[in-house]
This record gives sequence, C-alpha cells and structure tokens, in this order.
Amino acid sequence: MPRLLRVVIASGIALALLLLAIAGTAVYIVRHSFPTYDGTIDLEGLDGDVNVVRDANGIPQIYADTPADLFAAQGYVAAQDRFFEMDVRRHITAGRLSELFGKTALETDKFIRTLGWRRTAEKELPLLSPSTRQYLDDYARGVNAYLSKRSGSALSLEYGVMSLQPGLPKNYTPEPWTAADSLSWLKAMAWDLGGNLDEEITRTKLLAAFPARNIESLYPQYPYDRNQPIMSAGSVSRNGKFSLSPVSTEVRRSMLTQDLLKSLDSVQSVAKGLPQLLGQGDGVGSNSWVVSGDHTTTGKPLLANDPHLGATMPGIWTQVGLHCNNVGKACPFDVSGFSFSGLPGVVIGHNNAISWGFTNLDPDVQDLYLERVDGNKVLYNNKWRAMSTREETFKVAGEDKPVKITVRETRHGPLISDVGDDERKVGEQAASQAKYPKAYGVALQWTALNPGKTADALFAINTAQDWTQFRAAASQFQVPSQNLVYADTDGHIGYQAPGLVPIRSIGRGDWPVPGWDPKYYWKGYIPFEAMPTELDPPSGIIVTANQAVVPSTYQYYLTNSWDYGYRSQQILDRIKAAGKLDVNAMASIQLDTKNKAAEMLVPYLLRISINDPFDRQGQDTLRNWDFTQPPDSAAAAYFNVVWRNLLELTFHDQLPEGTWPDGGSRWFEVIHTLLGQPNSGWWDDIRTPQRESRDDILREALVNARTEITQKMAREPVNWQWGKLHKLTLTNQTLGKSGNSLVEKIFNRGPYELGGGTSIVDATSWDASVGYDVTSAPSMRMIVDLSNFDNSRWINLTGVSGHAYSSNYTDQTELWVKGETLPWAFTKGAVEATRKHSLTFTKPDR
Repeated sequence: MPRLLRVVIASGIALALLLLAIAGTAVYIVRHSFPTYDGTIDLEGLDGDVNVVRDANGIPQIYADTPADLFAAQGYVAAQDRFFEMDVRRHITAGRLSELFGKTALETDKFIRTLGWRRTAEKELPLLSPSTRQYLDDYARGVNAYLSKRSGSALSLEYGVMSLQPGLPKNYTPEPWTAADSLSWLKAMAWDLGGNLDEEITRTKLLAAFPARNIESLYPQYPYDRNQPIMSAGSVSRNGKFSLSPVSTEVRRSMLTQDLLKSLDSVQSVAKGLPQLLGQGDGVGSNSWVVSGDHTTTGKPLLANDPHLGATMPGIWTQVGLHCNNVGKACPFDVSGFSFSGLPGVVIGHNNAISWGFTNLDPDVQDLYLERVDGNKVLYNNKWRAMSTREETFKVAGEDKPVKITVRETRHGPLISDVGDDERKVGEQAASQAKYPKAYGVALQWTALNPGKTADALFAINTAQDWTQFRAAASQFQVPSQNLVYADTDGHIGYQAPGLVPIRSIGRGDWPVPGWDPKYYWKGYIPFEAMPTELDPPSGIIVTANQAVVPSTYQYYLTNSWDYGYRSQQILDRIKAAGKLDVNAMASIQLDTKNKAAEMLVPYLLRISINDPFDRQGQDTLRNWDFTQPPDSAAAAYFNVVWRNLLELTFHDQLPEGTWPDGGSRWFEVIHTLLGQPNSGWWDDIRTPQRESRDDILREALVNARTEITQKMAREPVNWQWGKLHKLTLTNQTLGKSGNSLVEKIFNRGPYELGGGTSIVDATSWDASVGYDVTSAPSMRMIVDLSNFDNSRWINLTGVSGHAYSSNYTDQTELWVKGETLPWAFTKGAVEATRKHSLTFTKPDR
C-alpha cells in the first residue's frame, strides 16, 4: 500500500505538472502576440522621438514633431493592436480572402475582384495630394516596421490557430503593407453605405409576381407630415425641380425572364454576404445631432454621434489621438477620435477647434443596367461595341491549381451577372425567351468605382479650423456620401451633404434599365454647391438619423430609400423637451429605447377581443406600457414577438422568400398605412379559403405570440424579459464562424442581453424574418463638448485590442452594454493624468 500510494502520489504530481505545463504553454501562446506598451523601440526614418501614451483602456495618444513621424507611429500602433484585422480587411478588399480561408471564400472574392475595389484604389493614388500620399506611405512604413519584428502567432493568435486548420496556410508570411491597402477599405465602407443594389433586385423580383401598384405600397413615400427632414423647406434651393421621367412599366416588364431573375438571385446572394464580412449588418444606420449654445448649459455647442454597424469582434472602430508637439503649418494635427485599423488619420471625432459626426445619407449611387451582349461585344445606341476584358487569377488555400475568370465591362460598369459558374450561361440562355435578341448581362454602375480624392478630404477635415475649411474639405469627399454634422468652439453648428450623386434623365435607380439605350446613361453629378448645406439654423438644432435630408421642393433627386424618420423624430422631440442640455443629457438621448411602431400599433392591439384568459395575459402586458424597451421589459418582449408574428402572417404568404419583412422603419410605415385599410388584400391569408381582415390577423398575431413567448421563455409574464430574446454575440468575422466551437469560443464574446431595437434611437437592430438576435448596433458612442473638449465622452463597442484575452479586448463592452461611457481626455494635461503606459519610438543609432 505505501508503495502504491507513492506511485499514485507521484503519478498525480506528474499529471499536475503536465497540466501546469500545458496551461503554461497555452498562456504563453495566447500572450505571445501581446504588444509592448512601455519602454523604447527603434523605428527607422524618424525625424525625432515619438511618444505614445496609453490609458488603462489601451487607447493611444501619439505625440510627434512631424506628420511623417506621427503617421509612422500610428501605423506601428495599429499593427500592434489589430494587424490580423488589417490583414483580413485587405484580403477582402483585394478579392483574395480565399488565399487565407480556402474555397468557401471564392465566390466573394470573384464578386469583389469583378467590381475592382483594389484596382480603383490603386488608380486613386496618383490623384491624391502629395501630402496625403506621403501620409499613407508613412503609415505603411510604421506597419511594416512592426511586421519586421514579428511573424505567425507572435503577430496574432489567429495565425497560430489557422496553421492548425486543415487546408489553411501553415507558414503564412504577411506581405508588406501598402498605401493601396489603406485606400481599399474606403471602397468597402462605400459598398454598404452608398447604394440600393439589394433593393433594386428585390423590386425587380417582386415585379415578376405583382402589379406595380402593389409593389409601390411596400415602398411608401416618406411621411413628411409626421417626421421632419434634416433641412426645412426654407433652407433649400428653389431653382426649380430637375426634370426626371419615370421608367415605364412596359419597359420594366419587357426585360423580365426567369433566367434573368435567377441571375439576379445569384448576384443578390453573393452581395448579401458582404455586409457581415465587412463588419456591417442588417439595420445599418446612424444617429448624429448637434445643438447650439442656446440649448446647452455651457452656452457652447454639443455634438453626438453613434454609427450603427455590424457587431463584430473586434469592433469596426479603433480610438486614437494624433498630436503635433507644436501645432502649425508644418505639423497641423491635433485631433482625436475614431478611425479604422489600416487607415491613417481620424474618421470621426474632433480637433482643437471643430468637431464632426457622420450618418449615412444613402443616396442612390448604384444602378443596374440590363445589357445585350454577344460574346465580348455589347449593344449601345444601335451599334455593337467591344467590351473591355481582363483575366483574374485566384490562389485558393487547400487547392493545387489556381482559379481563373474573365471579367467583362461595359461603359456602365462590370458585368456582375458573370459572377458564379452558371451566371454567364444564364444570360446567354435568356435570349431564347426574351423580347430582345442576343444574350443578357447585368452591369453595375456605381460612383465608388470612379477614382476619387476621399482620402484628401479626411486629412483636410482632421486639420480644418472653421466652417469654410470644413466645407472645402467636404467638397473632396466623394464616397460614401454622408450627412456631415459640424460644430466649432466659436459656437457655430452646421450640416453638409457631400459626395457624388448621379443626375438621371429617366428613372430614379429603382429598377434595372436598358443599357443599350443612351437616354438611360447618367448625365453627370449634382454640383457640390447644390448639395444640401446649412450653417447656424434658427432652431439651433440639427438632427440626422438617415431620415429624408430635404423636403420635396429640393431641385435634384437624391434617393427615395430614406429611413422613415422614427429615430430622428424621437431625438428631435427629446431635445425640444429637454431644456438646457449637458453631456449627460445628450448621452441619455442616445440610450432612448422608445418604440414608435409600438406607439402606433398597440392601440389597435388593445381593441382586439380575446376570450381565452391565457392568451389575454399577453395582451394585458401591453396595457399602460410606456413603449420603451429596456432589457428587463416584459411588455417589450411580448410586443416584439407580436410584431414578428404580425409581419409573418401578413406578408409571408404572398411575398417570395428572400423578400420577407425585416421589420425596419419601412415596415413601420407600411403597417401604419395598412392599419387604416382594414380590408386590404395584404391582410388576407391566401392559403385559407376565407378572406381575413386586419383584426383577424392582429388577433392571430397576439395569440401566436403568447404561445411562442411561453415556449421560448416562461409561462408567467412576470418572467418575460426582452433581453432574454434580444442578445448580442460579438463574432470574429473569420475564425469566429469556423464551425469549430472551441475556436469560436476563443475569439467570440457574449451573448449580452440588450434593450433597444430596430428603428429605435438605441438601435440594436434585429431581423424579423430570421429571429430576435442583434444584427447591428451602435458601433461607438461619442458626445463632444465644444466648451471643454476634456469634458467629452466616448465608448467603443469593443476594446482597442484585437488580441483575444488581452485586458483591452472587451473592456469597453461591459460599459457599452450598461450604456456608460469613458472620459475622453484631449489636452496634454488631461492625457497625462490618465497615463497607464508610455512607449517612445526613437531613431536607431547608426
């Protein structure tokens, strides 16, 4: 027994030591990629020392003597924190993701390579100002200095995990970073923030099944009488409306064939996969507003912004401060805010004199053209003309042979219908069924495929000192077109809409048009001087939340795809009711969870007679509800289940799958109209022999919701909570969707129970056609105090670090979930007071 005991003890110690060794190895592997935040590092090419001060949240404030040193240090710091994210982003935008992740990414690569994001970015480089070009190169120099010191899992844990996955690269070495890598990300952001491709395809598919008037009822006009646009009727040009003829229904229908619809289905499927990959998602939008000193406790403006994007891990934004030690003409930067990893400068934030915010204007800058093609020729103005062609080659991880495709382009743009193995054949087969001879192809014209100077605009905004300089910078901002909200320390507030917005003679971009007919070609772009703008409005309030920008008297056509203004009107109402605002009051508005759809619908729901006491319990939770949606609300939980059931019962029987309601603001407005039409055909369930009316469907939605919420949560309403249904999981965009639960657990975080909802100010959107999980959310929140920048507040959805298990990986997430923010130190003294880490870059000794 003693000997056996000694063996057992020895074995136990050995096992314990083995487990400790394994644990120690795991800790070493995880921490191996953590960057150095303290000490001194040599950096080639510096003119002088550069100091990087980080607070407890790891947010870097960079101080340098020259712009070259400043941006080189920003590149190095970005690579420290987020290089894997940067590397994935450049592979996405170059159409090379399959090099890292195999054939599952190939269709996405084909689509992006067909569009030519990277090619366009490369064409932009020679158009940029010499200073911008230099900033991009300096940033790349800093990134590459970091890459020269590390590789593999020492760069990021993801590379180590990838090397263990069958079929993925084993000894991957990242290529050097380039200026084009940085510019390409602007194309990615323009993709989901600047067009209506998905909506255009959906309308076309619906036209094949419904009369045009039925489709128009699903796309109602903006409710100007209830939800105020950004600019009032008195603040826009009255030079007369630009003439715009509609595309006739006959022309639209003459182009429809089943093969064409199949081709559009394929394009739509690939295109819909991009937003999630890029860190965007359903419910994309933003809130930004500014109030003058007349509405504040300090007498100076306050500006708030919270862009709504996909919830990713790490978050889409990173925080940074860029400070010249002596601010002047030679070194003009003293700016802090949010940027994208891989892009130098600050995208949203403030400098020492002004602050600015972005929301999506979402003009219609994408048009589909149906082309008549014959091989590599295309018909235009009664003549067959040669298309430009190029060959694209894809290296695919795990595959021995590269994949090649031929991209064809017409005068309108690339033939996106060629994407996929069968799509070119679809277009060719359509000829036998169509009214027109030869084959069909679908080309995309998109403003972002025109090389431009948006990068110049970003740096010019970073250094602008007043409204005149800000507008001059905005004039170079081509894509994506945004609502720019402005405030300065002199007390001015303003609004500017920039960007390339096409002028059409026929049509509004709602439907595909005949590419062979010259009258459908774009005539040019709205002049910048005619774009909506406003300085110091009499109200002292500017609210932008993706609603209509201009009243119907505006001279040009921007879009009819506005958000329907439920968020913006709630913000405006809150501001007007608030009295004098301070930073905390602005923050409370960002967290507003009032559901305007509930306010509209609940009175109708409460008038429905329900006899069964069990079913009536659900309806009773809506009585005396204030229509807010905190995570612990039973009424919000039940209402949203009712809302989802209502949309399903009303539309799923008649609309094809893929066009079912997502429950956003457009559907708020559709239901608002239908509530006043109790016998509309949309209420009828065509699967039953009887004809249903509005009240029949409302009753069924209430009863079905009672059953569903009982099954999902609890029998007793006291135990219902909206947050139990409405959860956010922060997902790594690549390995976080690997299908390997262990790998996903390493990189993903959550779920977190949230309040808010779709088309609510606290915009934690969900897709009613899928479920209740959060699809997009406020990706950051900021409130800037123009009376004292150090009194400003900010918060990121995740931490600044992209390294799993870093203390700065999700340190801001818990605060974000609770609606809290961090102090935003800006002046040197305030930054020093928050110092946790200090890193100095120096010139290496020769």
